Amino acid sequence: MKRILLDACVLYPTVMREILLGAAGAGLFQPLWSARILEEWARAVARNLPDQADVARVEIALLRAGWPDAEVVPDPALEAELYLPDQSDLHVLAAAISGNAEILLTLNRGDFPTRTLGARGILRRDPDGLMMDFWQDQPQPVAAVCEAVRARAELLSGQPQEIRALLKKAGLPRLGKVLAR
Repeated sequence: MKRILLDACVLYPTVMREILLGAAGAGLFQPLWSARILEEWARAVARNLPDQADVARVEIALLRAGWPDAEVVPDPALEAELYLPDQSDLHVLAAAISGNAEILLTLNRGDFPTRTLGARGILRRDPDGLMMDFWQDQPQPVAAVCEAVRARAELLSGQPQEIRALLKKAGLPRLGKVLAR
């Protein structure tokens, strides 16, 4: 099973996070993160949706309880020997290396050069591309996860949620398009 480090930017959007963790729960991959990545998520929520800060903290606690082996502790010495265009992302790469991740899942393409990651045996992927690959290999569990997330969004919002629009808004447009067929 592939070990995939989830950057904060793919954990913060709720629908994206629920789909990714649903895929992990279906056995499609082993998720990884660090305490600092989870803290970045919590700070982003507090900054953008202050009334939801406590909810984010509860979700993080549930995440840790549900995935006790997912949190990696990067070696501080390792971070000091790494280079990235944005030095504030060094902890993410250090966590991926420390967790023996095969993939670093992020939306920040420019911050994680392919060559730099490749030298460490890590592939950078975006969530839509990764989920499309999972769907091509195992369409049934991916469709089931997405349907469960869609149904939950509908229940919480009290409004109909069309899968294609929901996934497009969540940053998974190609997946939404194939599931809408």
